Amino acid sequence: MITFLVILLIIWAAAAIVGFVVKGLLWLGFVGLILFVITALWLYFRGKRKEREAARD
Repeated sequence: MITFLVILLIIWAAAAIVGFVVKGLLWLGFVGLILFVITALWLYFRGKRKEREAARD
């Protein structure tokens, strides 16, 4: 699952870069940036939850 999320992060970053480089695709840059941030936050909080569960045991 983590591998899949890292691949998504790479795809979102590439989409953002392409969107900001190509004038007509500026919207793609913003969408890629937003999706990158959402995926990164989800991965971060998922890891924090696993740390808390491991600390309980």
